Amino acid sequence: MSQQSQLARLDAALASIRARTDRPVDTALILGTGLGGLAAEVADPVHVPYTEIDGFPHSTAPGHAGRFVFGRLHGTDAVVMQGRFHLYEGWPARDIALAVYVLKGLGAKRLIVTNAAGGLNPYFDAGEVMLIDDHMNFTGHNPLTGANDEAIGPRFPDLLHAYDPALREATLAVADKAGVALRRGIYMGIAGPSLETAAERRYFASTGADAVGMSTVMEVIAAAHCGLPVLGLSGITNKATGGPDQKPDTIEDVLAHAEICGGRIAAVLKQLLPTLD
Repeated sequence: MSQQSQLARLDAALASIRARTDRPVDTALILGTGLGGLAAEVADPVHVPYTEIDGFPHSTAPGHAGRFVFGRLHGTDAVVMQGRFHLYEGWPARDIALAVYVLKGLGAKRLIVTNAAGGLNPYFDAGEVMLIDDHMNFTGHNPLTGANDEAIGPRFPDLLHAYDPALREATLAVADKAGVALRRGIYMGIAGPSLETAAERRYFASTGADAVGMSTVMEVIAAAHCGLPVLGLSGITNKATGGPDQKPDTIEDVLAHAEICGGRIAAVLKQLLPTLD
């Protein structure tokens, strides 16, 4: 796929969405596995299923409804992606990037990404929330591979501040008021869908990573490419230290802890979003 065809797909997707709603957008949110319940807090919602958008991917992962939700969320005009796309579903990295370009094209001034992640840091417990300070891309993919079109972004975007410092500081400033003790750390992105071996978990932790997951990094690279500031929040859904006491992980446990994380992330966003505009 050429970058020009990516630009054409972007225009077609935006036209499909605008044919269904002209709701304004200031803040965009991408909800991770088990965190889709946050979309229920959107007031006066307008739903646009991904399957109704020309040339757009669709969600197949558990806990992903697969639709945009437009409306008011805690004082801001928002669009929520209730479900994202993953490399492990078979979507090319450039398809994952397309969704971010659409969010920017809808008018978003900032992007908030959430995900479910395993806790590499032994001090992290399942159910806690980590503010992402930075990430490492161990997926073997990059959504910018191929020809570049300056209409979307520069050939070599800088990722030094991939996670916007001002948004991180604003989040830390409201966390206490929200009653949430945020962890901070580095997110390790892998392709999945198999979970990590014990040796891989120990290696990832040795590199300085604090959490590991199968999403987010393609989206954040695309956001940097198109100039969209990012805030990242990881819901720690399982301990992933790779130690001798490591227990096998199940999707049931992950989803149960994701629900707890979702409530805490929702509490933070309730305090944060009114301060952003």
